[in-house]
Amino acid sequence: MGSVAKPPADFDVVIIGAGISGINAAYRIQTELPGYTYTVLESRNAIGGTWDLFRYPGIRSDSDLHTFGFAWRPWLEDKAIADGASIRNYVQESAEIYGIDKKIEFHHKVQSANWSTDDQNWQLSVESNGEEKAYRARFVLFSTGYYDYDEPLKATIPGIDNFKGKTIHPQFWPEDLDYTNKKIVVIGSGATAITLVPVLAKTAKSVTMLQRSPTYIMPLPSVDPTGHALKKILPPWLSSRIVRYKFLIIPFLFFKWCRAFPQAARKVIGKRTKDVLPKGMPLDPNFNPSYNPWEQRLCVCPDADFFDSLKSGKSDIVTDTIEQVTETGIKTKGGKVIDADIIITATGLKMQLAGGAAISINEKPVDLSSKMVWKSTLLQDIPNVAIIIGYTNASWTLGADTAAFLVCRLLKYLQKNKLSSVAPKLSDKEGVKEQSMLNLNSTYIEKAKGTLPRAGDRGPWLPRSNYFTDMWRVAYGNLTKGLEFTSSPKKVQ
Repeated sequence: MGSVAKPPADFDVVIIGAGISGINAAYRIQTELPGYTYTVLESRNAIGGTWDLFRYPGIRSDSDLHTFGFAWRPWLEDKAIADGASIRNYVQESAEIYGIDKKIEFHHKVQSANWSTDDQNWQLSVESNGEEKAYRARFVLFSTGYYDYDEPLKATIPGIDNFKGKTIHPQFWPEDLDYTNKKIVVIGSGATAITLVPVLAKTAKSVTMLQRSPTYIMPLPSVDPTGHALKKILPPWLSSRIVRYKFLIIPFLFFKWCRAFPQAARKVIGKRTKDVLPKGMPLDPNFNPSYNPWEQRLCVCPDADFFDSLKSGKSDIVTDTIEQVTETGIKTKGGKVIDADIIITATGLKMQLAGGAAISINEKPVDLSSKMVWKSTLLQDIPNVAIIIGYTNASWTLGADTAAFLVCRLLKYLQKNKLSSVAPKLSDKEGVKEQSMLNLNSTYIEKAKGTLPRAGDRGPWLPRSNYFTDMWRVAYGNLTKGLEFTSSPKKVQ
């Protein structure tokens, strides 16, 4: 006797992903649109997204938690730069406090999403523990981040297969790895490498960070002294709000200053770096990047732990190009030979949108890279779908929140005007020129060109600017320019 197909589960909104973006979107939907039904589909078995997936030693935020945390649940811990476990617990607790955890369906991976023009809804094919399930939704939010959970960015490392020791990518850190008294080489110069080095050096025999080119590393106190002082004299709701605004404004002004006066910014960051370097160690070549500050993401170093590790003699840094990986280590083009028991390839993330789900309209596949993004949220020509993308030059959650607010405002507009769908439309006559959706030239972003949607050079197609401008536009800006609406009263509740 054959199995009976289950009827699709119907929702007003389906949120895909239970990371920080998905939990935030869920809160906004249930708060702004209390009559709407929604669910959160999570492919893994836990809340937290990145903060549950990544378990490498020392994992932490490279943004302050006062702005990386939710606006609706202030971060009250002393540490502004927090470790991964603390962030994971914070996201989980936030979901539990507001009942969002009861809306999450774990082990539900969206394989495909098809928009039906006739039915004016999304039809989702979902794999759950080997079973295929169907969902229908009026609106879909992809809160899946922008990188591939299953595959890291491939880096060309000559002779890496020759190595007889362990080769590890931080995205898939082995739980049982014992690196005590091991010689470790960390390939890379980004936030992951700078986080790993000081933690590994505490128990490893030696740790060498091998970088092809330097990055800017900004030492900052992990505990904000202003916030710590305010907590002693003000109630938590007020002190947290003041500290949040401080972290909204000062980093924004610093970013703008760096981009406007790059040479002055180089000098300031260079002097700060020199103050915390081991005595006698020059800035060149290890701490003098070829690019200007904030052309790539600036790395934060809490309490100068990376530099303290260098001072201890347990770690060092080499700026050179790999000539060949041998059975026992790495030989550089500059003639250095670095012995290793373990090589860690902290070479970046492979970018991917929509969690890899196949998207189609009336069963015709859609190529996301051929589309432009309306107000950094809606995809050109694709009805009732949003991608939640945060900032590259500020806390991710700030951008995710602007997107969630925009979706809520659009859903209210559709309901008020008895409309069933909305899709951005762009005419060739408008003369909009394409540009990158992400405003940095980091390696992983450069390698993703041709796979991501694009932004434009004007109007609602512009990429994200800054949180203050974007939130004003979301709250008060034009809500119809560049959009096409469909009326279908029988489909509107």
